[in-house]
Amino acid sequence: MRLIDDMPEDWRSGTFLGRLLLAEGPTPVLLRGGEVLDISASAATTAQAIARGDPATLTGPNLGPLDAFDLQASSTLPRLLSPLDLQCVKASGVTFAVSAVERVIEERARGDAGAARSIRDALAEGVGADLSAVRPGSPEADALKAVLIEEGLWSQYLEVAIGKDAEIFTKAPVLASVGWGDHVGVRSDSAWNNPEPEVVLICDPGGRAVGAALGNDVNLRDIEGRSALLLGKAKDNNASAAVGPFIRLFEDTFGIDDVRDAVISLTVTGEDGFVMSGRSSMRLISRDPLDLAAQTCSSAHQYPDGFALYLGTMFAPIDDRDAPGQGFTHKTGDEVCVSSPRLGVLRNRVTSCEAAPPWTFGISALMTNLAGRGLL
Repeated sequence: MRLIDDMPEDWRSGTFLGRLLLAEGPTPVLLRGGEVLDISASAATTAQAIARGDPATLTGPNLGPLDAFDLQASSTLPRLLSPLDLQCVKASGVTFAVSAVERVIEERARGDAGAARSIRDALAEGVGADLSAVRPGSPEADALKAVLIEEGLWSQYLEVAIGKDAEIFTKAPVLASVGWGDHVGVRSDSAWNNPEPEVVLICDPGGRAVGAALGNDVNLRDIEGRSALLLGKAKDNNASAAVGPFIRLFEDTFGIDDVRDAVISLTVTGEDGFVMSGRSSMRLISRDPLDLAAQTCSSAHQYPDGFALYLGTMFAPIDDRDAPGQGFTHKTGDEVCVSSPRLGVLRNRVTSCEAAPPWTFGISALMTNLAGRGLL
């Protein structure tokens, strides 16, 4: 599949920031008016481009129109990299409170739809509000928490779903994310795992949102399910954080309201003929993206090179793959497509973390490369 086929329909009218692997090394590029500009002389990294304040105005040598590049999912050069380099890669979890509450209700009802409705109605009566309208940290959320505790339904996941503090964790080290066309990795010792299709908010060193990309927060459900303290082992693994294809920069034609209105689609196509699809609407998110960014970057924690923030998903695949009742888990060779009309398609293929190309190009390697090119 060619990259040009996975770009948004209006890509020629937007401005996009990304990275190409060229013969000389990783190179930040700006896609503007359909043309690919090498901006490395002005900003050696995409983090630096964003920190300059108005990355959409940067310029440099024109490498040609994007549709003239033969960019495919392969190891040949030029190759599209993750658009992230020195940014910290963070993620927020359980950001769709209504789905978290529904999971607790479904667990208590044990699959009985009638019982689930009774529990839901009782909770709503105790709170005095529609559960889907409860905002985290609000008086209604505090009332819901009290009712849930009284009913023996409270959990640590509900604390971050409806409490005042969001769950923010580190998804991947600097330079460790993978991009469009790369493999995504699942630990070989995981028997229950899934993709998480999300919007990734891109923020500058001051915490200001400047753009967005698509993300796949690869999740190991069996490992995290054993204990929330295993979150790092479940979330941060080789090739487990995919971002791309580009960062779409905020400007007149695309902004934070487009993120708030985005619908994220997911398709998984297996070599065994299995196909699964689903959608997640950002309109149902319980915490505003800018609130999540503010909870990430504050007087308590700074990010001098900026950060990328996965905003969470309400999509949890339950389709039976091999046998009734066994649900979904990845298999080697699965093609995963995360898409949204204004952001394009993030396309990756699943392998094991051990078989995925090892992460070897770190900060020292990048600094050495940039210094050798006279870009530092």
